[in-house]
Amino acid sequence: MKISSKDFRVLEGEEVNLKRWPTKVEPVYKSKEQYKELLEEHVAQLSSRQQLLYASNRYALLLIFQAMDAAGKDGAISHVMSGVNPQGCQVFSFKHPSAAELQHDFLWRTTRDLPERGRIGIFNRSYYEEVLIARVHPEILRSEGLPDLPRDEKAIWHDRYRSIANLERHLHGNGTRIIKFFLHLSKEEQRKRFLARIDEPKKNWKFSAADIAERGLWKQYMKAYEKCLSATSTRDTPWYVVPADDKENARLIVSQIVLDTIEALKMTYPKTSAKRRKELLSIRKQPAK
Repeated sequence: MKISSKDFRVLEGEEVNLKRWPTKVEPVYKSKEQYKELLEEHVAQLSSRQQLLYASNRYALLLIFQAMDAAGKDGAISHVMSGVNPQGCQVFSFKHPSAAELQHDFLWRTTRDLPERGRIGIFNRSYYEEVLIARVHPEILRSEGLPDLPRDEKAIWHDRYRSIANLERHLHGNGTRIIKFFLHLSKEEQRKRFLARIDEPKKNWKFSAADIAERGLWKQYMKAYEKCLSATSTRDTPWYVVPADDKENARLIVSQIVLDTIEALKMTYPKTSAKRRKELLSIRKQPAK
C-alpha cells in the first residue's frame, strides 16, 4: 500500500460520519523490520526538511493531535519527530486549564505557544478541547466564567467553531501551515490497550479510573468529533482522520502527511548574493592561524 495523504483528508464542507472512516487499513509495511526501515526513511527526510524550514525562515508548521485516550498520540509524536532538531521543534500538551487560564478567552493559552517562522510546533491536544471535552462535559463550560451563556448551546459551538476557523485562517495567511490529526481508534482496540495498561506493571501509571468513566461517554465523544471535524476542516487547514488501531501504520501515515505538506511549500535555501559570496571567498583565502 502506498500512502496517499488525500485518502485521509476531510474535505471542506464534508459532513463527517466516523462510522464510515476506518480505524484500520491495509498496512504499508510487511514486517516489523520493514516498518522500522520506512519510519527511519521518513524521519531522515523530516530532519532534512526541518533544516530547510529553518533556513528559509518563511513558514512555521503547527501539528495538532487529537484523539481518544490510548489512541497513540504520544507515541506518534515521539517516533515521527525523533530525528528533528529539538532547537527547531517544541511540543506542548494541554490538559485541564489552570485558574489563571480560565480568566482568559478559550484560545489564549494555546496562542501563547504558537511556533515562530522556521520552527515546528506540536500541540498534544489543543484549543479543540474546548469544542470536544467541553461539549461532552457542560460543567466545564459553566466553570469558564463566560458572561453571557446563551440558552441555546448550539450557538456556543457555532461561535467557537467560527473563532477557531478565523484564527487558523489568520495564521495561514501569515505563514503558519496547520496540519490537524484525529487518530481514529476503535472502542475495542481501546479496551485492549486499557487492559494492557493494567496487566503490564510498567504501564500502570498510564491508567486511571477516570479513563473508564470517559470511555462510558464514547458515543457523545464521537458525535462531538464529527461535528468538530465537519465544521473546521478547510482547504488550507485540513483535518486528517488517521486509522489508529495499528500504531506503526498510523505513524507512517502521519509522517507521510507531514512530508507531503512540507514538500508542497516548495522551499529553497536562501541564495547568496554576489557581495556575500565574494566576502566568503576572501575569508577562505586567508592563511590558517
